[in-house]
Amino acid sequence: MVEGPVTNGVADGGGAGALLRLMRDGRPRTRSELAGITGLARSTITQRVEALLGANFVLPVGEATSTGGRPPTQFAFNPAARVTLSADIGATHARMAATDLAGEVLVEHRDDLDVALGPVPVLEWVVATSHDLLAQVGRTPKDLLGIGIGLPGPVEHSSGRPVNPPIMPGWDNFDVQGYLTEHLGVVALVDNDVNIMALGEHFTQWPTAAHMMFVKVATGIGSGLISHGLLHRGAQGAAGDMGHLQLPHGADIVCRCGNTGCLEAVASGAAIAAKLTEQGLPAKSSQDVVALARGGSVEALHLVRQAGRDIGEVLAAAVSLFNPSIIVIGGSLAQAGEHLIAGVREVVYRRSLPLATQDLRIVQSRTGDRAGIIGAAVMVIDHALAPTQVDTHIFAAS
Repeated sequence: MVEGPVTNGVADGGGAGALLRLMRDGRPRTRSELAGITGLARSTITQRVEALLGANFVLPVGEATSTGGRPPTQFAFNPAARVTLSADIGATHARMAATDLAGEVLVEHRDDLDVALGPVPVLEWVVATSHDLLAQVGRTPKDLLGIGIGLPGPVEHSSGRPVNPPIMPGWDNFDVQGYLTEHLGVVALVDNDVNIMALGEHFTQWPTAAHMMFVKVATGIGSGLISHGLLHRGAQGAAGDMGHLQLPHGADIVCRCGNTGCLEAVASGAAIAAKLTEQGLPAKSSQDVVALARGGSVEALHLVRQAGRDIGEVLAAAVSLFNPSIIVIGGSLAQAGEHLIAGVREVVYRRSLPLATQDLRIVQSRTGDRAGIIGAAVMVIDHALAPTQVDTHIFAAS
């Protein structure tokens, strides 16, 4: 028999973890307020609050206004209860951070790091940097909730293993999740870099957007899909891999995946850099393209605008199929200014269905290069603070 109305899943027998999910909004509440919201008996609320206090997941935060008698105590979520570690591994660089349970970055570190070195050297760097970051925030491994990591290639999220990643020699089917768990002693979650960027952007900037696309344009091109407020990975985690859809006019251009005519081979930062070099403007990376565009290079601006149009061709179909309310353009090439986004808008608004575009916004990322580390942290927090996980933790500690 259900005790009272089912509200936010709290009254469905979910235990203290379900109550914590409600309290993660940070708003202070009394026991009576929690009982009123959930429909649970006051004694049940008291029991569950005590369990969360014992685990340090909530704290007393003062007293509410008294209506007669002793003022009731208010309780709120404690973001400092644990810390998370997050890593965003790119093709030639890596960024790591320690965050609290609200996803707030406490300290971060960035290094040049070639993912082509292979999994063991890169993950050794992740483990060593993890210990350094924990020391910087004055915490120990016992305070660590988990670690999340994003990789620049296809990842089977359920197993934490990369699958045939084009620019990651030696990584195919490597047990990244198992390696990190073995060396850090905590849960480890792995996803591709664009998915974690989508999570970070949605969490920090667009939490009320139920349907969002995040498009990363850098050395490669990919997208992350937010559907009904949650990351949509697809059956094997390959959803959003738009960089390897074929453009008709790029049919003779060989892509690093082995196919020809892929969007990434035509419109990525690496592709633009190669075209500029052919035109006598040496460029090796997306950053070089951005520098030339910001410096007023007509050739660079023209190619960036055309890249936006090419990306828009793929997104126009995606808009009609997925019908997002917002498309966020991120990645290093997005820093070239409005030319890239203008090219995207030009094609998407012209070629997509009017109903799908009447309220559609296409904007530049607001979170920038922090999107990945925040998203990786959010991935871990949402997993580890899921009601069943919290209940298991509390039971094990009792």
